Amino acid sequence: MPWYQRHIFFCTNQRTDGSACCQQHGAQALRDYAKQRTKELGIAGKEGCVRVNSAGCLNRCEWGPVAVVYPDDVWYTFVDKDDIDEIVEEHLLHGRVIERLQIK
Repeated sequence: MPWYQRHIFFCTNQRTDGSACCQQHGAQALRDYAKQRTKELGIAGKEGCVRVNSAGCLNRCEWGPVAVVYPDDVWYTFVDKDDIDEIVEEHLLHGRVIERLQIK
């Protein structure tokens, strides 16, 4: 059995040339918030089966900021803590994909 049931990677890339990147949209702060929420809900780490990680560029800059949930292979865009709450509580906790935030 895998160590984690779900693993979410947040692009936190910062481009130095000024071109579009997730960090321009506060990706690191929202990733940190997601990590905090998973801990508060008791779903973080191997005991809770969810892992929250930063990633380098995920090459979906036009959708930024972005995150991807594995093994589900579901890509999301988000803009604020409310969106993060929905991703954490609906997808990471209950396994329900949030279509309005999903990148297809």
